[in-house]
Amino acid sequence: MKKTFELGLDTFGDVTFDASGARLSQAETLRNVVAEGVLADQVGLDFFGIGEHHREDFAVSAPEVVLAAIAGQTTGIRLGSAVTVLSSDDPVRVFQRFSTLDAVSAGRAEVILGRGSFTESFPLFGLELEQYEVLFEEKLNLFTELLKEKPVTWSGETRGALRNQRVFPPTESGSLTTWIGVGGSPQSVVRAAHYGLPLMLAIIGGSPLAFVPLVELYHRALAQFGQPSRPIGEHSPGYVAATDAQAREEMWPHYAAMQERIGRERGWGPVTRERFDHDAGPDGALFVGSPQTVASKIAATAVGLGLSRFDLKYSLGTLSHEKLMTSIELYGTEVAPLVRELVARSQQA
Repeated sequence: MKKTFELGLDTFGDVTFDASGARLSQAETLRNVVAEGVLADQVGLDFFGIGEHHREDFAVSAPEVVLAAIAGQTTGIRLGSAVTVLSSDDPVRVFQRFSTLDAVSAGRAEVILGRGSFTESFPLFGLELEQYEVLFEEKLNLFTELLKEKPVTWSGETRGALRNQRVFPPTESGSLTTWIGVGGSPQSVVRAAHYGLPLMLAIIGGSPLAFVPLVELYHRALAQFGQPSRPIGEHSPGYVAATDAQAREEMWPHYAAMQERIGRERGWGPVTRERFDHDAGPDGALFVGSPQTVASKIAATAVGLGLSRFDLKYSLGTLSHEKLMTSIELYGTEVAPLVRELVARSQQA
């Protein structure tokens, strides 16, 4: 684990309600996301990530454009995707967009690649879901070649071949920070290790410490592939307010509505307050509560999993921009310093 533990934020650009309960437009939501990213920089956070979606309830379909807008108003925070759905995109264009973001942000770009938990992008871009696995495997293989920033010769089944071609612009540093985002699939963990890429665990249910076997698998696979040690991060939902009770009461109705909406699409059972309270407790995957509660839970998870970074997925359905801004401020000014202190203390023990 790094001596200085990193803390970030992730958002999907959830379309929110205003203070009166009226639904905002996607355009206004996007402007609010920019303001949230700027605040994240002002309160000293390390990373701000934006997920890619192609549906009515999430406003961001082009994260790099929104990140570039944030880059122009910030100086320190690193900016990246959470995640980029590589399966339904072109690896060359993904690299170009993020190397461009890296240039305009003076070296602050990152990309988190994944298959995505939603599939709307496949029919949108004329791709068959039957090719779900091969699309990601081939495109990731090409992307890792592009990361070398040298002439590329590559061929596969899912796009045209490249023959000794350069891709521009290159990064100034010669290296674009690239993570692999995974859920609970051992195959995905081994794939990340095979390519020697950092691992970002998307933990949205159950106990975070249940992922210890996947972390151990990742370390074993890195060693077997002859790869050096790489960072491990975690992405999980959460919300910070002055007290535990306030955080839960403010988050619950918006979280429940979001879960029920997505659950109807996927055949999930109804979400209950009892389950929510359990997941918001010490052993669950929701990081909800006062700054002290959230910080203690992040630190315990970080030590248990050997994390280098924790990203709080702070956007929660229709929860208002104003409340999200308060949560971001508390996360940056109170949670982050306490987490770093607790993690450092654990490292010294």
